[in-house]
Amino acid sequence: MSESRPESSRAAVDSVVDAVRGLVDEGINRRVVVRDSKDDVVLEVPVALGLVAALAAPVVTTIGVGAALVGKCGIKLENRRQPAGQPPATVDGERL
Repeated sequence: MSESRPESSRAAVDSVVDAVRGLVDEGINRRVVVRDSKDDVVLEVPVALGLVAALAAPVVTTIGVGAALVGKCGIKLENRRQPAGQPPATVDGERL
């Protein structure tokens, strides 16, 4: 009976590790892209890095997002991993 408990604990740990790896992989493959009014890329960072920056310096992140929106920049979330022949999927932010 004591042998089944470590096996179930090990399975639970493995599933948590797999879930974290999947989230990190998604965060690396998805990017936040800031474009100016001429559609030139101003900033492009992985979502994972953006989240770390937001947690490390929330005030600076808030000021940066506010400046991007006031400066009439568009903010998009793009998925970089797509099947061949398909353009990257995007989620558009509002342009002011």
